[in-house]
This record gives sequence, structure tokens and C-alpha cells, in this order.
Amino acid sequence: MKKIYLGIVALLLGGSMLFLASSCDKDGDVNIFTLQNDIDLGKQLAEQIASDPATYPVLSPSQYQESYAYLDAMVNSILDSGEILHRDEFTWEFKIIQNDTTLNAFCAPGGYIYVYTGLIKYLEDASQLAGVIGHEIAHADLRHATDRLTKVYGLELLLGMLLGDNNESTLTEIAKGLTVLSFSRKNETESDEQSVIYLAPTAYDARGAAGFFEKLEESAQSSSPPPFLSTHPAPDNRIENIHDKFNELGLAPGGTFASEYEAFQNSLP
Repeated sequence: MKKIYLGIVALLLGGSMLFLASSCDKDGDVNIFTLQNDIDLGKQLAEQIASDPATYPVLSPSQYQESYAYLDAMVNSILDSGEILHRDEFTWEFKIIQNDTTLNAFCAPGGYIYVYTGLIKYLEDASQLAGVIGHEIAHADLRHATDRLTKVYGLELLLGMLLGDNNESTLTEIAKGLTVLSFSRKNETESDEQSVIYLAPTAYDARGAAGFFEKLEESAQSSSPPPFLSTHPAPDNRIENIHDKFNELGLAPGGTFASEYEAFQNSLP
């Protein structure tokens, strides 16, 4: 049965090489999802998160206007850097999740950004948070999630799409797995470097993400390293790579805005 299944796929692919050739990212990785698929997946995940406040207690933008205004200015400065490939196609919405024990941020396909209060309170200055947000934006902008999903679901999903299966229900099922999707070391390295590129035109120090990893490295040496390290590649040479990219671009140190960042932290519950 498996041989028959693969044979059908091979026949279908014979007439679909143009589709595949046009679905490669800048690194040549095949991505069978369209930009609209990224947008739809992100929207569905955002709806799932909004419908589950017990797991994702999102802070109200109307109740925490000061907090959201601060983060809005930071996110927009990165998005307006002129370096975002899909600045106009993606939604680029952000939410703050109230969970002081979680050191995390993520950006779903299509530009839906989520930052945990635990991460915000863990970091020391604005450049570090900007660096992490730039990193997460890069995952969406470079379409890393659907690159990974192509590798996980590619054969079965492509067959379904070519045979005219219900794409909406298929994408809904895939969206459920996005919150636990892990990226490759290559994806993480690309996002680290893009974070430097995104922050370069802003007022923030473009090495901000390195500061985060330096803190993680210090924590990893303690008796209780943060859970973040169990789901992400260790900092090891990522700090060095960020500094190398910074030097390669010939950048000068930017601002850290520690006092303003402390006020932002204090505006949170």
C-alpha cells in the first residue's frame, strides 16, 4: 500500500514541479505552503489562543494601555526597519500573556506575536527584549514554521491538496500543532542573525538577543536552569554568532534604555 501511495505522489509531482520550484525560500528549502496559508494558519492559531484563556491568559489591551503602547512602539520600530520581507502581507499583531513563570515569546505564521510576562520581567533592558522580538519576527518573516511543517506533513499534505481535499480542515489540524513546533538549529541561527539586521536601523542595540542568551547561559549553570532551555537550542555559540553578525555589518552600539524598560516592567501586573 505504501508503494502505491508513493507511486501516486510521484505521478502527481510530475506535473507539479513548477509549484514546488516556486515554493522555495531564499535558502532553497522547499515550502509547499503559500503566503496565504501562513496567514490562515496564524489566524487560526490566534483564534485558538483567544478561546483558551486558562492556558493563554492574554492581558487586556484596554486595561493595560501603557504596557501595550510601550510594546507597540518597540514592535513597530522593528517592523519599520525596512528589512521585513512580508511587512505588508502579514498581520503583525501582538499580545502579552500573563505568566511570570514562562520565559518565552513566539511569533505564529502570518505575524501573530506573543510575549510572556515572565520573559519581560526576566530581561534587563529594552534592547534584550527587542532582540528577542526581532528573533521571533524572523521566524515568521522567513516562514520557518511552514518550512518545518512541510518536512513534517509535506508528502501527505501535498497529496491531499493535489487531490482537492478540504484544505481548510487540514490547515486547522496543522494549526493545533504549531504551539509545540520546534525549529532547527539552522532556523535559530538565521533568526539570530536577522534580529541583528532588523535592529540595526533602530535605536536599540542590535546585539540585544545576545544579552538574553548570556543571561540564559548564566542560569543554565545554576541548580535550576530555566525551562526555556529544554525546548530551545543551548546558547553556546549563538552569542558569538550574534556578535559576529554585528561586527560584519560594522554596527555601532545602540541604546539599552534600561530605565524606560524598568517602567514598562512595573506597568505589568
